[in-house]
Amino acid sequence: MTDWVVLTRPDCTLCEEFVAELAALLGPEEAARVRLVDVDADADTCRKYGTRIPVLLADGDFVCHYRVDRERVRRYMTSSP
Repeated sequence: MTDWVVLTRPDCTLCEEFVAELAALLGPEEAARVRLVDVDADADTCRKYGTRIPVLLADGDFVCHYRVDRERVRRYMTSSP
């Protein structure tokens, strides 16, 4: 099972669209496990990703930012046990 995390900010329209597209791609069961994390909650995370949100991480690995990279997400979906 992949640990999906989306780094986001409150009131970010692009983030909302990103999460909706990701949920449609993952399906309801997997999408229910996606964690939304405020990028500003941690100084190091904000410094690393703050200007390029939304950011998708899978098991701690960078997957994509700004727009859902469907191919990369699919690769993580098929590689997890």
